[in-house]
Amino acid sequence: MTDSHVLKVHITGVYGLIGNLVYGHLHAQPERYDVYGSGRRTMSSVRADAESILRLPDDHFMLADLADAAAMARAMEGMDAVLHIGAVPNPDATFQEVVDSNIRGTHHVLEACRLAGVKRMVYASSIMATWGYYVYAEPYRSIREGRLDSLPDPLPVITHRDPVRPTEPYSASKVWAEAYCRTYVDAYGMSIVCLRIGGVNKENRAGQPASQAVWCSHRDVVNITERALKATEKPVYDICYAVSDSRYRWVDMAHTLDVLGYAPQDRAEENI
Repeated sequence: MTDSHVLKVHITGVYGLIGNLVYGHLHAQPERYDVYGSGRRTMSSVRADAESILRLPDDHFMLADLADAAAMARAMEGMDAVLHIGAVPNPDATFQEVVDSNIRGTHHVLEACRLAGVKRMVYASSIMATWGYYVYAEPYRSIREGRLDSLPDPLPVITHRDPVRPTEPYSASKVWAEAYCRTYVDAYGMSIVCLRIGGVNKENRAGQPASQAVWCSHRDVVNITERALKATEKPVYDICYAVSDSRYRWVDMAHTLDVLGYAPQDRAEENI
């Protein structure tokens, strides 16, 4: 904390869907947080609702591309913590499309933190770091394909200790970034929580079972992110899933409860 006990927090990708939800949640607590942000554009992303986007004051926003190391260095000056949420979020993107933002960009953010002495970070990873289980492995593949009658009860869950299983360049970039965060924790004493965030959508609805299995509500994603930010007050490197509850949820939330003290407040089947 700063001397005034108000934490100066910078959010990358602040006009994306998750970035802006988190901004609104923290901005509503001015006694705790002074929130800044950056993005490569001033309009919301296609995933966000342009009508409900919450704008930052001009003196709290920086137009900056993650691929621009100098811009990231300027953005992190004077901050106490960073929520690195900005990325190309498209699983259909090619390697060339994700490399600048997701790989080089994460390097630039971490380097900017090192240079500015920022020790605390929350990294927005993705449930897709283990998406291969959902695509290729039973019983998870049955959920994705809608074959629900023969599912075991309880459903075995994939934990943060299971081998990563990305399926394309986007999810592989998230796996790389989780590991790169570990590098900065060990080498430079940073404190980082990586959140494997599930499916957040602007409608805040879960849809069919295949989507219910990975859905994360607006309320859950902002609260888990804030809990992760608080966890970085002490030395930490950890990976936690961030999804809402569901009969078909196939990733472990017990570890999130243990590390962050948070259990999902919303259930997919009640938000279809």
